[in-house]
Amino acid sequence: MHPTNTPTGRLAAVGNQMIEIHLWLSTALARIRARLDSPNPPDGARPSRDLRAHCLAFCAALGRHHTGEDAGAFRLLAEEIPELRPVIDNLIADHEVVAGILRRVETVLTGDPAVPPSRVRAELDGLAAILETHFRYEEKRLVTALNALTGRAGTAEELLGLPRP
Repeated sequence: MHPTNTPTGRLAAVGNQMIEIHLWLSTALARIRARLDSPNPPDGARPSRDLRAHCLAFCAALGRHHTGEDAGAFRLLAEEIPELRPVIDNLIADHEVVAGILRRVETVLTGDPAVPPSRVRAELDGLAAILETHFRYEEKRLVTALNALTGRAGTAEELLGLPRP
């Protein structure tokens, strides 16, 4: 594990911290999807209130992470390493697709009580598939560049939108 900040308030191994955040988000999504497979309440119409709360909290955390990357790490990398701009543009486009799925998940979870659990499952399965490829692509293309930011003032949370789990 890497500290979020060194004692002098400088960045350290931001790329590695991004991987840790991705692992945490992937694990959280896998837990939510697994809970959808557990028995539903007797009415069977919607996931439990607890599951909805966990799912909405996950959606908010994922949204903060992507918004943080767009405004933090991606902006900084695009300024400092212009040849990464096409990669960053692809990642930002992915973030927009993910944001659309998150909106649909939130609508399904907070909207019509008659929405079947299968609709929630379909949205979360699609989200998991996109995130798997998105996270791997982002890690493959950006970890080394992010780790090179070591020694700059700031926090990984400022660049990645979330603290390291």
